[in-house]
Amino acid sequence: MAQVLEFKLPDLGEGLTEAEIVHWLVSVGDVVAVDQPVVEVETAKAMVEVPCPYGGVVTARYGEEGTELPVGAPLLTVAVGASAPADGPEPDSTAPPTPGPAAAPVAEAEPAPAPSPSPSPSPSPAPSPSRDGASGNVLVGYGTGAPVARRRRVRPQRNGDRTAPPAGTTANGTAGPVPVVSPLVRRLAREHDLDLRALTGTGRDGLILRCDVERAIRDGATASPAAPPRLAPEPAAPQRPQVPDRAEASPPPSGATRVPLRGVRGAVADKLVRSRHEIPDATCWVDADATELLAARTAMNAAGGPKVSLIALFARICTAALARHPELNSTVDTAAREVVRLPAVHLGFAAQTDRGLVVPVVRDAHTRSAESLSAEFARLTEAGRSGALTPKDLSGGTFTLNNYGVFGVDGSTPIINHPEAAMLGIGRIVPKPWVHQGELAVRQVVQLSLTFDHRVCDGGTAGGFLRHVADCVEQPAVLLRTL
Repeated sequence: MAQVLEFKLPDLGEGLTEAEIVHWLVSVGDVVAVDQPVVEVETAKAMVEVPCPYGGVVTARYGEEGTELPVGAPLLTVAVGASAPADGPEPDSTAPPTPGPAAAPVAEAEPAPAPSPSPSPSPSPAPSPSRDGASGNVLVGYGTGAPVARRRRVRPQRNGDRTAPPAGTTANGTAGPVPVVSPLVRRLAREHDLDLRALTGTGRDGLILRCDVERAIRDGATASPAAPPRLAPEPAAPQRPQVPDRAEASPPPSGATRVPLRGVRGAVADKLVRSRHEIPDATCWVDADATELLAARTAMNAAGGPKVSLIALFARICTAALARHPELNSTVDTAAREVVRLPAVHLGFAAQTDRGLVVPVVRDAHTRSAESLSAEFARLTEAGRSGALTPKDLSGGTFTLNNYGVFGVDGSTPIINHPEAAMLGIGRIVPKPWVHQGELAVRQVVQLSLTFDHRVCDGGTAGGFLRHVADCVEQPAVLLRTL
């Protein structure tokens, strides 16, 4: 007799609270093994395959490709011990799971029996799950066997679910059943003194999403009573022009296309908005003669051995400049009002892929040679193109290198990759008229720009960093003095 177990979308780590189903790897009726990948999902960090901790026959899938699910939402159910699909019509892939004794949550150690007149189901021949309902094997970076307490904290609540977590607490401290998964949504409601019990969620099973809270906040601000009239007229103060809310603007023209901001694109949008909101950035730039740097690279590659890329040479120069100006390899702790200078340089580099802009990170770049940097840049670039970057590959950067010259442009004022403090931009290298040794000549010129957080340093430090980079580009021998 088979036992029907329910597998929920696990906590994928890195603070992620939802994922989009990109491609199902199994169908209803398929037999799956323990820890076999069953679905490919896209998070705000990367695209990953999610393994199922149970072995058996897939009896239902929940969510079509393109559907975004919160952590803790059901993915599929597996009949453990069954060798053939269960009798009856195939469940609707978009229908919510029916709560009851046939479903067992991943976080529970005791699976519930499938509906059957038999009072005692036979034991399953498949490998038994561990105490938390998982196989015991951990997918590095995602955690199929996450701690029970964490799993219960993020799973959604459904009517009739006997393992549902206790009722949540609203923003004003009143207890009550509130269908909210994301802690960010609760915090947003708490900051605006919004009672979540008064909202109607637009997510699955009435789940309250961030957009529901933001809409309620916006509607509340619109409906707030006007200020009482003043007793005496006062001189009008200059005011900023009011920007109409996009939600209240006139409807888009016929034929307009809406593109959802989710997955990588949504994560990039959120990070850029936060960076612009929190970081008082400034930019300085300088032109540099890169003729000698190109000649040095040609000589290095002609000597045999692994090839050295141009971006690796700029990375090596960048780490040397950060050793002289460590203020730029830091982050700001806004709560403590402190600048935290970081001991290691984890160098991110902006890469444009088919899935959007990603920033892979080269760990401990300050300890690597030009050859090692070239190899790591190549590995991460290929992983980005194939969609194989992991959340670890995209997290933990302390400084970003942005080579926008590949797009054929000279300069840019990029937005800092929050929570970092600076970004070095490299424009295209093109032949230009240049005064060299007192004479006008055609040289290979590049524009370098540095965008920095003005809280961590002043213009003198930023200018000193950029000038050192430019000097190393113009005379690579200068780099030897910093090794």
